[in-house]
Amino acid sequence: SLSAGLDLPGRFLFAILTLMTLIAILVFIEEAVYIYRKIPSSKRSIIIWINAAAPVISSTSCIGMWVPRSTMFTDFTAGIFFAIVIHKFLMMMIKECGGQKVLLRRFENGHFTITTGPCCCCCLCLPRVPITRQTLFWLKLGTFQFAVFRPVLVFLSIVLWTNGNYVLYNVSPKGPALWISCFIGALTLCALWAVGIMFRKVRILLKCKNIIPKFALYQFIVILNHLQTTIINIFATQKIIPCAPPLSSTARGSYIAQQLLIMEMFLITVISRVVYRRKYHDLEPPECMAEEPGDKKQTP
Repeated sequence: SLSAGLDLPGRFLFAILTLMTLIAILVFIEEAVYIYRKIPSSKRSIIIWINAAAPVISSTSCIGMWVPRSTMFTDFTAGIFFAIVIHKFLMMMIKECGGQKVLLRRFENGHFTITTGPCCCCCLCLPRVPITRQTLFWLKLGTFQFAVFRPVLVFLSIVLWTNGNYVLYNVSPKGPALWISCFIGALTLCALWAVGIMFRKVRILLKCKNIIPKFALYQFIVILNHLQTTIINIFATQKIIPCAPPLSSTARGSYIAQQLLIMEMFLITVISRVVYRRKYHDLEPPECMAEEPGDKKQTP
């Protein structure tokens, strides 16, 4: 623990960040109670899972901040949880459309546009894919594989780490860390691609259910938890972030990333409460029936 070696400003910063984490947890608990009481059971657990993403990441970052040696375990825990949340977000969009059968009926003659990020946004020559039960299965499989294989790869990494074979910041081709990270990165891109394809199709239909700000919050968590942390760790390994005894460059980079995540996830938790705090009904209002231009419009 670093608490014994902290000066007064450092202890004050730790106290503020810990307080922000506790407030985020309390806000989530209050929101979970509201969701449990007000939202139909078919959507209840999915929405609670998605709302829990930011508080869980904030909590793991806070633990890693107080106990630096636990950083690897806390990062892996946050990664596993968010892998499940990505799949839950896709399922939430399907549920908000009324379920798979209703979605297929609403978009009976529609098509998925697969030229979307993060995989194929530049491949404009790719054809549009008809919306069928099979294509929905492949989209769900795209996120489900990440929720399954990410925990398996994390478990493998911990086993290798305890044996001394896995070094987190070792990017040598001879070490397993590089290959496991590349494989996880490929799985992540496939999962995000599936969510992006579905969102692009339903964003107008679900505009009355705040799907655009919900997707924006989800994207912010992806960027901050993955891209931001990766960039800081790269800077740390290249010694761009200088060491500050007793912290090495890599330890200080991890330390900075955790503190930033606590503040960012606190803000996302508070904003999520505003965005998700509404009653959920089936898609009945006429304004919810709008579809993307070019598709055959269905009568309510």
